[in-house]
Amino acid sequence: MKRGQRKSVPAPGSPRYTHTFGAYNWRDGRVSYQTKVRKNSDSFIEFIEYIMLTEYPDVKVIMVTDNASYHRSKASMAALSLFEERLHVVWLPKYCPFLNAIERFWLQLKTLAAANRLHRDMDELIRAIDETIRNQNQPDHPDRLDFARHFQPMA
Repeated sequence: MKRGQRKSVPAPGSPRYTHTFGAYNWRDGRVSYQTKVRKNSDSFIEFIEYIMLTEYPDVKVIMVTDNASYHRSKASMAALSLFEERLHVVWLPKYCPFLNAIERFWLQLKTLAAANRLHRDMDELIRAIDETIRNQNQPDHPDRLDFARHFQPMA
């Protein structure tokens, strides 16, 4: 191989991706989520509608979110404004993911569902994600993260 030439390594198939949108409920520790093929404004809007119309149809919601471009797009802002009577959005400062509890859960999810594992296909990975989130939503599961208990007043 000549200097400056790029070596090509054959790999089976083309790369596939999955994206999970999620929301952590501080009251009960549950994670509401949707898995999408694309991470864009349309997927984010579908997730907002899922949260506001299916998961929490009759209560006020405080949503903490970062400044991803698809969160701040015109379409996303219009969708958020449709629920302004029940939805309060808290925008985190840029480059501060450590302020958002869901980021800690994403780390846990990656550790339990994907790290040091080779899934046969995308469907197996999605099943592992689903199982990990189901375990999070069970109050007595040993792998469950409970952020709220760290902020309870001490007696």
